Amino acid sequence: MDISTVLGCIFGCVLGGVVFAAYKLGILYQLIHKTETKSPRHGGESVAEVLRAHGVKFLFTLVGGHISPILVACEKLGIRIVDTRHEATAVFAADAVARLSGTIGVAAVTAGPGLTNTVTAVKNAQMAESPLLLIGGAAATLLQGRGALQDIDQMSLFKPLCKFCASVRTVREIVPVVRKAIAIAQSGTPGPVFVEFPIDTLYPYHLVEKEFGVKNPPKGLMGKIVTWYLHNHLKNLFAGAWEPRDVSPLPVHIPQATDAQVQQCVELVSRAKKPVILLGSQATLPPTPVDEIRKALESLGIPCFLGGMARGMLGRDSPLHIRQNRRDALKEADLVLLAGTVCDFRLSYGRVLNRRSKIIAVNRDKTQLLKNSDMFWRPTVAIQGDAGSFLLRLSKGLTGHRCPVDWPQGLKDGDITKENANREKAAEKTERHLNPLNVLHHVDALMAEDSIIVADGGDFVGSAAYIMRPRGPLRWLDPGAFGTLGVGGGFALGAKLCRPESEVWIIYGDGSLGYSVAEFDTFTRHKTPVIALVGNDACWSQISREQVPILGSNVACGLAFTDYHFVADGYGGKGYLIRREDEDRLDDIICKAQQESREGRATLLNVLIGKTNFREGSISV
Repeated sequence: MDISTVLGCIFGCVLGGVVFAAYKLGILYQLIHKTETKSPRHGGESVAEVLRAHGVKFLFTLVGGHISPILVACEKLGIRIVDTRHEATAVFAADAVARLSGTIGVAAVTAGPGLTNTVTAVKNAQMAESPLLLIGGAAATLLQGRGALQDIDQMSLFKPLCKFCASVRTVREIVPVVRKAIAIAQSGTPGPVFVEFPIDTLYPYHLVEKEFGVKNPPKGLMGKIVTWYLHNHLKNLFAGAWEPRDVSPLPVHIPQATDAQVQQCVELVSRAKKPVILLGSQATLPPTPVDEIRKALESLGIPCFLGGMARGMLGRDSPLHIRQNRRDALKEADLVLLAGTVCDFRLSYGRVLNRRSKIIAVNRDKTQLLKNSDMFWRPTVAIQGDAGSFLLRLSKGLTGHRCPVDWPQGLKDGDITKENANREKAAEKTERHLNPLNVLHHVDALMAEDSIIVADGGDFVGSAAYIMRPRGPLRWLDPGAFGTLGVGGGFALGAKLCRPESEVWIIYGDGSLGYSVAEFDTFTRHKTPVIALVGNDACWSQISREQVPILGSNVACGLAFTDYHFVADGYGGKGYLIRREDEDRLDDIICKAQQESREGRATLLNVLIGKTNFREGSISV
């Protein structure tokens, strides 16, 4: 190789390195795109524009300086800012909005501890398959990893929890990154996404320039290099920031069953004599309206067990909705349709399914679709697709066909027998205080037809799931598979904002109430008058019921018959104490609470309850 060839290679390498460095430093981009140094605009405005274009009506937050530009810009564009007393509540509220509205739920919190406070709520949204956008503040781009206030590696924290994570590095990236994040959150199996905004991508140029400026730069060549680097970084940060960009929603991908799969299922169902449908929360996801799913189920005439957000899908007293004796029904069924229902602990990992049954499983998520199928059960047909639209297509393919009427009628008769037994148990006197089942029956009877029920607790809420009847679809909110305590305040806040005309009830255990009782301040300030029913037995009873007989100790399970009604009063709401001597006035007090709610005051019913053996033997682990 001659010297000219060697010099040419060296020159090419050097030139390539220079071009690459110029690209990485944004120098090439700055040659084409202008940096508007006099513009008063800031990155928060870009965030707000994208959110408004995606139909976002509420942004839940706990304020922090890192994210103030986003909050101010959203308010100016008509997005309601709802500030809570804990960051987890903000995420829970956004989760509830996502479930009830069919759009993305959005929460914004400050950097560091603001974000770490959301971890449980984000994980709950992941497991509940809620499309959620978490916006987080962060230290400035050049200060990350250098000891800035509240600076931690946030991306590593949220990558296992979210479908998509991104850290915005320049103002021009804001619009495309947020659009992409929202589309990913809603596509496939919905879930949370996280976008981190370093503080220098959100504030105006002149303020960021003031922070970047070097007051006493070192002299000599190194000083000039440092000064140039900071100036170039600032210009690149804002280069092309305010050029027009498309803020409209990107396409959302939703997996669907094939025509062949639907036809195969039509044939299986048409031959079944004792079919059963198990409907999970996933069946309520967009794009299929829940009312259309209800009509499809009624057309099929197949008895249904409803779980999660699907509770209430068939209304209050449908002859097809079977609430009791699920295990016995599954043993007898010759076909089981798992529509968004997963074979996890809630179905004893699939062991409750009859191995002789034909099993159709439909789920957007492949892992959930086949959960434990290698051990305790095996699907006849496994479809990775949307459960709601599948039910519509199945119903259409079975037009004119009805399930044999004696099958759902027999299950309904068993239902009635079991519920009559529950009513008899509700009539029993407990050793002290009120029978919790009797309290729940009274509330269920008086609850408004448009009520939304939020479930947050263990033993008392477990009983409520057997007694209380949601009046319609999307009128029951529980944490889902993660079993998270503390969802009550946030879920109720989001529900009341989405459905201001509806009566919103939180069913609390006295243990779970402690997580979000401070949100009565939020209910008061934001005029969201919910009603909280607290089953106060001075105990973590879900745990104590097993811990005491098995291990012989009630350690850490005892609480006190605390005056929670005073706490509600202190936060601007209205509290009522209900004791055994108030039993004859129970209906009157419930009606007073409903009237208080209609007049705009959040209300708490602190009901002192005793112990029963209802649900004895149900597991808490």
